[in-house]
Amino acid sequence: MVCKYDSSRRILIFPAIHPCKSISLSTILTSLIDLSHKICSYKSKSFVIHRQTARALIRRVEILLIFFQETQDQVSGLSDSIIPSLSQLHFAFQKIHFLLEDCLREGARLWILINGKRVMTQFQNLNWEIGSALNALPLELMDISIEVKECVRLVTKQAEKAESEVQANDEWACKNIFLILNQFEDQFAPDPRDVSRVLNHLGIKTWRECNNEIKFLTFEIESNCSIRGKNEVSLLSSLIGFMSYCRCILFDFVEHESPLTVWENFSGNMLNCLNPEDFRCPISLDLMTDPVTISSGHTYDRSSILKWFKSGNSSCPITGKKLETLGVVPNLVLRRLIRQFCSINGIPIPETDSRKCEKMRIQIPPSSAGENAMKMVAGFLIEKISAGRQEERVRAAYEIRLLSKTGNFSKSCLENPGLIPYLLALLCSENSLLQENSMAALLNLSKIPGLKPVIVENGGLNLILNVLKKGIKMESRQFSAAVLYYLSAEEEYRKRIGEFPEAIIGLLDLIRNGTSGGKKIALVSILELLKYSRNRQRMLVFGAVSTIINLIKSSATEDITTNSLAVLSILSQKFDGTFTIIQEGGIHLILEILNSSSSRLEKEHCISILFDLCVNGGEEVVGVLVNNSSLMGSLFSTLTDGTSRASKKASSLIRILHQFYERRSLSGLIHQPFLHDRFVHVQ
Repeated sequence: MVCKYDSSRRILIFPAIHPCKSISLSTILTSLIDLSHKICSYKSKSFVIHRQTARALIRRVEILLIFFQETQDQVSGLSDSIIPSLSQLHFAFQKIHFLLEDCLREGARLWILINGKRVMTQFQNLNWEIGSALNALPLELMDISIEVKECVRLVTKQAEKAESEVQANDEWACKNIFLILNQFEDQFAPDPRDVSRVLNHLGIKTWRECNNEIKFLTFEIESNCSIRGKNEVSLLSSLIGFMSYCRCILFDFVEHESPLTVWENFSGNMLNCLNPEDFRCPISLDLMTDPVTISSGHTYDRSSILKWFKSGNSSCPITGKKLETLGVVPNLVLRRLIRQFCSINGIPIPETDSRKCEKMRIQIPPSSAGENAMKMVAGFLIEKISAGRQEERVRAAYEIRLLSKTGNFSKSCLENPGLIPYLLALLCSENSLLQENSMAALLNLSKIPGLKPVIVENGGLNLILNVLKKGIKMESRQFSAAVLYYLSAEEEYRKRIGEFPEAIIGLLDLIRNGTSGGKKIALVSILELLKYSRNRQRMLVFGAVSTIINLIKSSATEDITTNSLAVLSILSQKFDGTFTIIQEGGIHLILEILNSSSSRLEKEHCISILFDLCVNGGEEVVGVLVNNSSLMGSLFSTLTDGTSRASKKASSLIRILHQFYERRSLSGLIHQPFLHDRFVHVQ
């Protein structure tokens, strides 16, 4: 049995607390008994590493538990002078509990083995603390049985003589791991029998157990990279490469659950007021493990948004607006909701938390052993995905999907881009899993600037657009839209994508018929494409305005409404966009949002749209706005509370309304033809 990983505490760090000096004898004994029961409960569990040492320490605690229980029965006749010794034992027992928990942590077997000397030193120190505390106890003055006293004296001697030598079999396994890492450094593939022997010693017998080791090591390097030495970071990176090699090459059966299809198990009776799609990061589309909110009010996974900032971006990925600050605020409420949702629905709770320390998997520092291991894995997967049987190709595509999130594997793809054409070819597969995993892998690789040309120059656009239009599963279509988003970050590809009618048609269809998450990613992809001015007219031709307005009307979430307004604020700048918004009844919709929304960003978009409508639509539009009694209040509020850009727009719109009102007051007439003699009836 293993213990679930507690991400709130670093491994082999023991946040024990000294009992307060004023604690009563009865209280300290009760607490010691409870702690002893917790430690003794580990007796039934299987220790793979440091087995003998752990079990010996548990036996000593079992004996002391009897001593505590008998002492509690005689507490009224005992002196408080024994409290300091019991407090010292309590402090040591807390650390014993933490240490045993770490030895059993899910996915931590390899790291515990590699840190064998450190772990054994911890065991020895805790034994010495127990011996020191027991030595200070006045056993001869305590009214307990002779047998118990003799047992306590025996435990005292054993604890004082405890050694810190690593067990021979653990030391053998550790040496073999370093030999294997040296072989990776020298670019030699290790003997599978040697690797299997090490895994057998660690008790790693399944793909899932191997994957748990990778998850744990990845967490360690991501969350604590800044406080680790260079050598330790390099070692962690090498171990990730080693375990990735084992997972891909030694295990035939993959125990996996698609990160997106897991939502199909969502129970309508649980958390029915929430949309599970809102638990996804708008950038990565993955379940958020550490949601943070930026100054635009939008929430992202910490690792994704920090990578976005580190790439030189200072704007909100969803809205494209420049941010006032690049600071992030942990969204603890959302994080608790995600964990609650995962717990209720049997989904593994994400390991990472708000202390992820601004590190991403893609930024894992390299090591030669880790890099070479990944190169071998990449070569193996290319062979399977190109010439393997159907089930081998499905498995290889899933492995690539997982590995493409790691820096070492991505680097191997940069050095050997032959993998990408095979992934692209699999997009035409009629196997839904094969298509989905290939598309998800391409999504991860499309985030890397050096691999974008490889995707595009190998005919990737046509194949990706085909999935966007005809993907077997909605998940594949969403992934394809996300790939378009990342490719569109490059001006050249933004232009090329816009030349394909299928791109705009597919994104608009995803807005009409996709899931909430699909609508979001389609909107941000459209916003990226609209940065190229010629794409704006193309969007209008294919009915983007009516699609967006219908989306807003259909009880959209705040994120979707904000993104939709951002799109309209760009399209309204063109005459055709203005007239389509008017024809679709958009004026009253925009006014309603402006007057009721609490979002500063939504208000800014609304004011920008109304300003463009006035400029392009003429006095008939202005006349409708003048008759809205709540408009001026919203505009003046934005003047004082809005951003500088929003304030300027609001000021300009107020000026237009005032000028119109003055003319009406003087003449009593309202008649002004639309610019270029174009007329649209405003209802």
